[in-house]
Amino acid sequence: MEKQIVDYVFVPSGLVLMVTYHIWLLHQILKHPNRTVIGINAINRRLWVRAMMEDTSKYGVLAVQTLRNNIMASTLLASTAIMLSSLIAVLMTGVGGRSNSSTGLLFGDKSELGFSIKVFSILVCFLMAFLFNVQSVRYYSHTSLLINVPFDKMATNFLDNIEYVGRTINRGSYFWSLGLRAFYFSFPLFLWLFGPIPMLLCCIVLVFLLYFLDVTFDHGWDSLSPPEEKKNDEEAN
Repeated sequence: MEKQIVDYVFVPSGLVLMVTYHIWLLHQILKHPNRTVIGINAINRRLWVRAMMEDTSKYGVLAVQTLRNNIMASTLLASTAIMLSSLIAVLMTGVGGRSNSSTGLLFGDKSELGFSIKVFSILVCFLMAFLFNVQSVRYYSHTSLLINVPFDKMATNFLDNIEYVGRTINRGSYFWSLGLRAFYFSFPLFLWLFGPIPMLLCCIVLVFLLYFLDVTFDHGWDSLSPPEEKKNDEEAN
């Protein structure tokens, strides 16, 4: 029972740390997008979509090839996730708790139920990663068609269509990022198999690493604006 208490304290602490960081990151993306890599990429994707759609005859092939690369990346992650999910499902049904011996290398809850919960948590992470990446492929596929709509077919709704296509490609990127986050969450859950202490340490290290990956330290991005606005500002000065 004393070893199970360690699980009850360390594991929720690690999960709360991860969830708290991502809530803070979401707040930064919504309120201060120029301070995050995700926000800056979203802004530049909108500018990229506008540049591609202003001359589809010139940039149409480039746009489709770029989106194809994104689809391949999402497909790779989705295939990896479903493969790992299948392996874990086989582990749960075939081996299960019988493989969880009372070795001295493990610390914390060593019961068969505890082992099943740990493995099931990893399975849920990979299934979520699969679903998120499938949605990413869906939005990228829609964008590959929308981005090549001829200019003369848009009439006066050109700017509205650009915004719609920009939102569509950003949604695909957001789902790809969520799928990648699900993979990140699987690391501490995997180390939970070896005990709550490695799991908590992994959460702490992962939060520090993600902070440097998610936050931009380039102050020049604070004044990010479309090229047309920058050109007008330079001419005014």
